[in-house]
Amino acid sequence: MNTIFRKSMLSVAGLAFAGGVFAGPIAAHANPVDAKPVAVAVQSAAPKPQGDQSRISLNDEQTANVKAIIAATKKAGLPERAAVISIATSLQESKLENLGHLGDMNDHDSLGLFQQRPSSGWGTPEQITDPEYSTTAFLKGLKQVDGWQDMALTDAAQTVQVSAYPDAYAQWEQQATDLVAQHWNS
Repeated sequence: MNTIFRKSMLSVAGLAFAGGVFAGPIAAHANPVDAKPVAVAVQSAAPKPQGDQSRISLNDEQTANVKAIIAATKKAGLPERAAVISIATSLQESKLENLGHLGDMNDHDSLGLFQQRPSSGWGTPEQITDPEYSTTAFLKGLKQVDGWQDMALTDAAQTVQVSAYPDAYAQWEQQATDLVAQHWNS
């Protein structure tokens, strides 16, 4: 019985192969008008922005800081997604303004584009207020986050920044994405 079953299966496989060999060339010459388009779902490399999105108009200083973040990201050999996360983080932390000491309005000793703190080991005040340095420091932290490339932006940013408002970064993802698209190749 086992032999009969095996021979039957080989016969079926042979017919399927022969059908494919002969139908393949015939199908290649089918009338393309009869062909129907097939919808294919393509997953984007980057996750879609989460939640409501915010947007601000940028002045020349803020645009220069966007370009500095992108330059530091490229120099670090990281992809556009890293620049998007960095810019969204800076939009949340400082609205892309290189903040010095703000007195009573300041959150502890936070400075610069990313509101990094000298007392937390991010660098000296002079380093933290250098856009290239502060971006490189942020990116160094980002690279230490396993799977950051596939994470929701707010999760990746929060893991580096440890903010009291962990979901706040998400609102800037679309503007950050647009800014990277606009300035990455400029």
